[in-house]
Amino acid sequence: MFRHNGTTIPKWMRKVWGIDNDFCNCSSNKDPLSQVKIIFCDREYEGAVTVAKHGRETSPAYRLWFTDELSFELKNTFIMSFVRDIENRLRLSKSSEVIDIEDDIPFWEFLDIEYDCEKRTFFFTAHYTQKPVFSGLFMRFVDSSPVLHKIDDELAEKPPFRIYPTKWKKREELELELRPRNVLYYLIDTKNKLLYIGEGGSLIDRLQQNHPSIPQWDYFRYCILPDEIAPHRKTFERMLIRDFASLLTNKIEMESIKISEYRLANDRIDAR
Repeated sequence: MFRHNGTTIPKWMRKVWGIDNDFCNCSSNKDPLSQVKIIFCDREYEGAVTVAKHGRETSPAYRLWFTDELSFELKNTFIMSFVRDIENRLRLSKSSEVIDIEDDIPFWEFLDIEYDCEKRTFFFTAHYTQKPVFSGLFMRFVDSSPVLHKIDDELAEKPPFRIYPTKWKKREELELELRPRNVLYYLIDTKNKLLYIGEGGSLIDRLQQNHPSIPQWDYFRYCILPDEIAPHRKTFERMLIRDFASLLTNKIEMESIKISEYRLANDRIDAR
């Protein structure tokens, strides 16, 4: 599921769910007839059911597919299984010896999948999630850095030009960061309703400097950029500043829609 954003639907469940009747001609996940909804943790995601026959008319293979967005949430929910899968692929990349990783690192996690054929909706429910050893440190590592997802993408040989965002974090959490480099970052001052956009080769070094435009910022988030665009990081920053100036009240009085009570704190804004 982690590697392919999908799972085979067991033969014994197809009849119970009426899968053969609803999706017997859906060979592509882009087919409108293959589209389904998936509910996980009270959020709705897009999905698709496809069938692969290829001379297997008596027993075609049905698969349920889901988006990268849901895959990301599943990886964070079943974090220990995700890390074990990465460990398995790292070992295989260095050795031709096949190892049963579940025997070597034994534990169980369980995802329950139910289907409502009338609503064409799958329901995902997490059970028996494994708590990591040193859970505080481990989850801090997972939450504070996109490094696991970056390793996962590299092992899956996904295109290298990918951007890795983080969640909003409190200012006092900066010292726990793993020194990310080549970033675009955002600062907000929730008391004075200010937003600031910046860039830096080193997030820690940059945020430890003074920001006179937003000295009382209390939250930050950032995106790690591909190495290839490091020379153009400043251009991306200026583009974002200009775009946000068209949405928020700003210091050069550039015309904006003013979609929020927040104001853009940046002093330098390109007019065009």
